Amino acid sequence: MKKIKIFPLLVALVLLFASLTPAAAADAAPALDGQAALVVDLDSGNILYELNRDQVRAPASLTKVMTTLLALEALEAGRVGLNDRVTAQNDCRQGMDESSSTAGITPGIVVSFRELLYVTMVGSANEACNVIGSYLAGSVDKFVEQMNERAAQLGCTQTHFVNTNGLPAEGHVSTAWDLYLITREAMQHPLFMELANTASYEPESIDVNGGAVMYNSNALLTPYGHYGAGYEYPYASGIKTGFTQAAGYCLISTAEKEGVRALVIVMGCRGLLNAQINEYRNFSDTIHLYEWVFSNFSYQNVLAASETVTKVPVEFAQDNGQVILHAIRDVSLLLPNDVDLTDRQTVVTLYEQKLRAPIEKDTVLGEARIYVGGKDYGIVKLVNAVPVELARGQYMLQQLRAVFSKGWVIALLAVLLALFLAYLVLVTRYRRLRRKHLQARRRAERRREAQREAMRRAAEDAAELDGKWKDLY
Repeated sequence: MKKIKIFPLLVALVLLFASLTPAAAADAAPALDGQAALVVDLDSGNILYELNRDQVRAPASLTKVMTTLLALEALEAGRVGLNDRVTAQNDCRQGMDESSSTAGITPGIVVSFRELLYVTMVGSANEACNVIGSYLAGSVDKFVEQMNERAAQLGCTQTHFVNTNGLPAEGHVSTAWDLYLITREAMQHPLFMELANTASYEPESIDVNGGAVMYNSNALLTPYGHYGAGYEYPYASGIKTGFTQAAGYCLISTAEKEGVRALVIVMGCRGLLNAQINEYRNFSDTIHLYEWVFSNFSYQNVLAASETVTKVPVEFAQDNGQVILHAIRDVSLLLPNDVDLTDRQTVVTLYEQKLRAPIEKDTVLGEARIYVGGKDYGIVKLVNAVPVELARGQYMLQQLRAVFSKGWVIALLAVLLALFLAYLVLVTRYRRLRRKHLQARRRAERRREAQREAMRRAAEDAAELDGKWKDLY
């Protein structure tokens, strides 16, 4: 009997099935060098990819996003102005050593608040963060307390700051997810993205960086920064790089291509100073993730505003009608190109347990949570496209039924009915007695009338007889 070689047969079958499947599924993101990563659709907030997003790590200079956020909030609150002249305090170089990124600001130097913001985000100057913190809060330590308070307000559960700039310190930690929450809030301020997307900055003062131009450390934006050329990405903008031995090479950035807007965070990547390789993997990882998004995702209409989501009975509606609910707008989601839209589900929640007419057109009556392929893509409000008119007769009947269904109403009606019956009895008796009285009066009147008539006739007869006697004589 001839033996069958199993292993070659299995290999052939695997290759055959592989040839019948797509070359790359959208959820098969590229292999990364970094230890943590997050890719978010900026328009919807949906997560497109995540790797150890909640892993607690040193954030390095990504910390400066929080420092800048608090500075911008102080600006908008009117507590500080861009043209304020700020004197660097004695604690401005707190925690720094010779290897720290700096703009050369030393105690006593006076710079504008605007300049501090630019050298923080463009030049990643650690002492500038301390100057900002001391100016806004009175001291660096008090400012760090405010950073932690604001992080908690934003929903960061695993972030703790020890300093303003991300220099190595025990207990100075965050996560990719928490950094996204902070960055998302910072991006609400237009000046933040202007700062983060500045490729080069020429200081106002000769005391800052010796007056020399500072180049953004984000190599996606410019080849002239600290990390050199070869990583320029034409679709990228912002936001911040970071590196310490503990953190590895990190980067938060955004990119937009053909209407698709994404944010990428990578942390714990290798590079020259921590792995002795002539490449900075935070940039290459980021570019790979953007290319994966732009190649595998597109906006797809998963729910049209004209589509019926559900029908709901409405009390007191004309013709015993129903209300038809639609999405308040078309729902277009950034989804994998190969997604099966027939696998869409909508879970409806009504804001009222019972709907009652009348209902005006375009009233928000509930919401639908949308799932595609089992993944939650958020909610959309539900409205009625046409008004629901009130059936007045049915409404009045229902109101009467509701009233009479109450026990105290029945009791009250019984009392009123008893009183009414008693009233009828009394009235009947009164009317009977009055009728008898009137009948007696009429009989008496008739007798008196008969007596008067008899007396009148007797008088006439007497007068007539008297006349006859007079004629005889």
